[in-house]
Amino acid sequence: MTQTSCETSARFAEITARIAAAARSADRDPASVTLIAVSKTFEAADIRPVLAAGHRHFGENRVQEAQGKWPALRADYPDITLHLIGPLQSNKAADAVALFDVIHTIDRPKIAAALASEMRKQNRKIPVFVQVNTGKEPQKAGVMPEDAGAFVIHCRDNDQLNVVGLMCIPPVDEEPSIHFAFLAKLTAELGLQRISMGMSGDYEPAIEFGATDVRVGSAIFGTRS
Repeated sequence: MTQTSCETSARFAEITARIAAAARSADRDPASVTLIAVSKTFEAADIRPVLAAGHRHFGENRVQEAQGKWPALRADYPDITLHLIGPLQSNKAADAVALFDVIHTIDRPKIAAALASEMRKQNRKIPVFVQVNTGKEPQKAGVMPEDAGAFVIHCRDNDQLNVVGLMCIPPVDEEPSIHFAFLAKLTAELGLQRISMGMSGDYEPAIEFGATDVRVGSAIFGTRS
């Protein structure tokens, strides 16, 4: 194992331990939190130490990048669960449905309809999250908070999508816990079961507020170039 691989393995072990500790501190079962190791921009060689440690949930931002590395990795580790955590264009819906097992970033009817059509064609029923723009940032993807309930119903009733939860990315200059508390409350009001929130810098408070899926990249794989 190279020094880089050793460092990655050590960081991964530290993150998993901290997630378990955060869950126990919140009186939660550590098994109720899924760690999504965000491998965007990292190559297959960087990912293999985490796979060798037994981890199987990974996140990617871009369909095209994921297509370049995950088919080969899946040949060696067929039980991988691959999460799309970046924005999706409707012209990539077919590729996304073919490659990913969970999609976290549904935020408009056109995407919902395109994914639903492709799932029918490919005979796949992929769990999806609705992304909520909790900070109402104009440059950021996500449905507005006041529209989230109607959009979830639209995705379920019009498109027959399997909406399992909500996802958010808090504004970088605001206290994330405010947004985590809001998303947890909204998730409960809508009767959903999963909450995708928390990244390398704030996954522990996210777990305190009920995150079921945390998306951690640089804290595992190191600084991105």
